[in-house]
Amino acid sequence: MRPDTNTWLAFSIPIIKTKNMERFISKTRSDGLHVLDLEKILDRIDLISKFLSRLNMKKVVVYSSREYAFEPIKKFCELTDAIKITGRFMPGTFTNPIYPGHLDADAVIIVDPNLDSQAINEASTVGIPVISLCDTDNISDEIDIILPSNNRGRKSLACIFWCLCRQIKLKNGSLKSNETLEYSIDDFETKLESEN
Repeated sequence: MRPDTNTWLAFSIPIIKTKNMERFISKTRSDGLHVLDLEKILDRIDLISKFLSRLNMKKVVVYSSREYAFEPIKKFCELTDAIKITGRFMPGTFTNPIYPGHLDADAVIIVDPNLDSQAINEASTVGIPVISLCDTDNISDEIDIILPSNNRGRKSLACIFWCLCRQIKLKNGSLKSNETLEYSIDDFETKLESEN
């Protein structure tokens, strides 16, 4: 599987790189921007889709407080039956069984460990596997499976979630290799006000 928009997957914005993310960087441009290794990104998408395709997707939570991730998460959850949580993460969602919004999740996908630490902390506390999109500047100590990616860009988030959705559906047999998803990568992208 090779998406048409390889560029959106591979370019990372931050100039900073953490020790944990060095292994996913293929090169650093002369202007200091790090380029993520596309092959490693696609390998991780394949690995994560194998893992998730074995789970009940109705017990997989996808969360982000990043506004650009809202539409990709919405489309991903619509097509995979995963649980969408966007905006503020309510404390106790994973750890407090008497909280009305409590969820017993089998896995959680996080968009940015820097922004979404409450969800990561709770998932880690109760033993829920954490999958996270991580850019070169993210600290990934509490992440079980890293998906290296530009987790800030609208187009990158759309591409990542589209690819992951497609691979999950291929792995679980709900999509054949010659079929296309109901939505395109562009449909997964959060639109700016000026584009509406």
